[in-house]
Amino acid sequence: MSLSCRYAAQCCARQLRATSTSSVRTVSSSLLQQQRITRRHNSTEAAAAPVSPKIAGIVDQISQLTLLETADLVSSLKTRLNIPDLPVGGFASGPAPAAAAPVEAEEAAPAAAEKTLFNLKLMSFEAGSKPKIIKEVKNLLGLSLVESKKFVESAPKMLKESVPKEEAEKMIETLKGLGATVTME
Repeated sequence: MSLSCRYAAQCCARQLRATSTSSVRTVSSSLLQQQRITRRHNSTEAAAAPVSPKIAGIVDQISQLTLLETADLVSSLKTRLNIPDLPVGGFASGPAPAAAAPVEAEEAAPAAAEKTLFNLKLMSFEAGSKPKIIKEVKNLLGLSLVESKKFVESAPKMLKESVPKEEAEKMIETLKGLGATVTME
């Protein structure tokens, strides 16, 4: 607020205090409120005044778009202006790692071909060992007793997915010992 506005406000306040009639006070207070609103409105217009009408029209149109339309607008602007999609880290991330030597790549190929994660599938089970298998499935998968029973009865069914080799072999040994047929895929 500039100095002259403050001075005028102080003068108006003094005059309001000086007048003793309540009707004058209510009229003056409503007049002051109207002046504050007008000043606030003028200050926002002054901030927006330097924008050209063309830009103001574009801003108005963009503000009326939905979220999906805005996403389409951004993607079309990126394609038209040839702006590449940057990774989340942007330019702040470090330089790309150097390419591995071809010899290392050849050695890594056989290791990559060797599977490390397996899927276990319950194929069948012996009728006499059904309660033991249900209890073991309950412990392995964390299911309730009823869910475990339904699971075992619906064999063949995928028991567990993406299990490390050592853990998968232990599970197979345990279930085979109880009388179940389990395959490792």
